[in-house]
Amino acid sequence: MALDEETRYRLLKALEGNPELTQRQLASELGMSLGKANYCLRALIDRGWVKFANFRESPDKRGYMYFLTPQGFSEKARVARTFLQKKRSEYEALERQIEALRKEVGEDCGS
Repeated sequence: MALDEETRYRLLKALEGNPELTQRQLASELGMSLGKANYCLRALIDRGWVKFANFRESPDKRGYMYFLTPQGFSEKARVARTFLQKKRSEYEALERQIEALRKEVGEDCGS
């Protein structure tokens, strides 16, 4: 399973904003399964975009923090630009559809 750009962007943005997120919290925040969150994090780590630190002094011994690497920040910026272009295209297509539907139903397009 390859990570699509939207998933990469959402993961990198979430981790940048809160590096202390657990995998369970990340999965919940992004609306994905815990297994998928784990897979995605591993993929980001393998690509060198995210690194993690285990805090052994953590009482539950499972405390991790996920940090974006310089390459991770670059990748986040790149996918943000791509994601923005995609959303703009979708928005423009939706505007054209709305305009066509307004004409079809005879709605005044100025309102």
